[in-house]
Amino acid sequence: MKGMNDLVRQAQIMQRKMAQMQEEMKTKTIEATSGGGMVTAVVNGGMDLVSIKIDKSVVDPEDVDMLQDLVFAAVSDAMKRAKEMNEQEMGQLTGGMKIPGLF
Repeated sequence: MKGMNDLVRQAQIMQRKMAQMQEEMKTKTIEATSGGGMVTAVVNGGMDLVSIKIDKSVVDPEDVDMLQDLVFAAVSDAMKRAKEMNEQEMGQLTGGMKIPGLF
């Protein structure tokens, strides 16, 4: 029974460390751009969109589709890179073990 208690204790410690790391990740940000820097999206490690910056020169009422595409591309890239950052950080904590539903 002692072995089972140790296993449960280790799992609880790992759970606390993972929760702490997730909170720390919320303070880190990833920036991605599209259109040669015309649109910039910033996402934090909590996968929250923090900000979007759009250069005035790309705002054309006659071509809204292009602006939408640029915003979508920048946000998608920032989200992808934030997810990769999270996976890398958690991988260090879990020793590379993939835990379903973690991220």
